[in-house]
Amino acid sequence: MDKPMIHATAVIEPGVNLGKNVSVGPFAYLQSGATLGDGCVIGPHVTVFGSVTMGADCQVHAGAVLGDLPQDLGFKNTATFVRIGARCVIRECVTIHRATGAGEATEMGDNCFLMACSHLAHDVKLGARCILANGALLGGHVHVGERVFISANCGVHQFVRIGRLAMLGGNSGISKDVPPFCTVRTVGFNEVAGLNLVGLRRAGLADQDRADIQQAFRILYASGLNTSQAVERIKATFTGGPALEFVDFIAGARRGICAGPRGPADG
Repeated sequence: MDKPMIHATAVIEPGVNLGKNVSVGPFAYLQSGATLGDGCVIGPHVTVFGSVTMGADCQVHAGAVLGDLPQDLGFKNTATFVRIGARCVIRECVTIHRATGAGEATEMGDNCFLMACSHLAHDVKLGARCILANGALLGGHVHVGERVFISANCGVHQFVRIGRLAMLGGNSGISKDVPPFCTVRTVGFNEVAGLNLVGLRRAGLADQDRADIQQAFRILYASGLNTSQAVERIKATFTGGPALEFVDFIAGARRGICAGPRGPADG
């Protein structure tokens, strides 16, 4: 059956674009201009503003608000957007705000899972297959690589970058870049605990790639070199692969990177 299933109490303005087999629950509100892909399920009391484009087979649970105005005093009420990939799960009371600059978008990749009360601020770029646990908060212009896990109640400062396959411990605070493949200490502030070795294995990285990442991690955090010196040594040691991705990320940091482990590194 291709016809959308719309609860009698839902409000859907003219100009909303609904794919096949979309379901909209009671008291949901969809503003003109919103686009929902095939098979999307919109729960009760969900608000989807007209700035939102959502891929196929997404699930949005009760009370989520998608595409509202950015919480940015510099916003000039220009046309901005939210783009959500396919097969994403957005749980209760999640908020995702549209971008600030004209024509720009807050973006979330495919297969992401945002747990209850998590938040994506304006201009966030969230890679595919990321998980945000309950209460995780990403500030404006935060960029997150693929397959990142952000634990409950983490707070990430605006303009921070988080590299792919990183894992942030619960209640951590982040105001500096988190290199790819690293873990951040639980209830810590800007402190890397080690490498996300379980995540690397689950992602299918080869044994040699994992060994190279571990060597690059030790050069950065356990060699006694400063960051610039460590970057040069890693570049001299590796010519490609994820170890070079690791060092390229560090070299591109504008806010600095998180400090290394206080004790022996897990990497």
